[in-house]
Amino acid sequence: MDSRPTFDFPRPLLIGGLGLHLREWSDDDVEDLVALYDDPEIDRWTPVVSPFDTEAALTYLAAAQQKNAEGRSVQLAITTDGTRPRGEILLFPGTADDRDVELAYGVGAAHRGLGLATRAVRLVVGFARRHVGGRRVVLCIEDGNTASEAVARATGFALTDDEPVIRTAKGRDVVLRTWSHLGNDGPRLG
Repeated sequence: MDSRPTFDFPRPLLIGGLGLHLREWSDDDVEDLVALYDDPEIDRWTPVVSPFDTEAALTYLAAAQQKNAEGRSVQLAITTDGTRPRGEILLFPGTADDRDVELAYGVGAAHRGLGLATRAVRLVVGFARRHVGGRRVVLCIEDGNTASEAVARATGFALTDDEPVIRTAKGRDVVLRTWSHLGNDGPRLG
């Protein structure tokens, strides 16, 4: 599969399985967004700026809804019950090669260690392979982000020899390494 990925889906987009319900963000999620993203680890490893307050959440939510509506990306709340967000997973065209589908994710501090990122990545990789198209499914992870590297390995990704991706975020260059999905589901959940 070497076509450009497409992110235009019937709305609302819902992806379920593995004990998760991934859904689009709604206007009711502002407080939960603040609770999830006003966190030093989110600030450290993502482009999301801290402090993350109500105004930042409203801006973030509006941008996510706009990109989803325009078919430029998909940003989904990670929930276990279809209601309360515990994190987020994103799909968008790859930065280094727009034929790739890139995934990114974040899980709130209170919800880490529960396998939410691993399960969400597995669901979205399957969804991307069936519905999005593209050359590869990739993750771009900053060296030293051992938690994200562990998720990558557990979900069937391997570090590539692609040139590092350089992104500027929060006034600094961030060097990201590309991990490519190997085309299987990786190790099974226990």
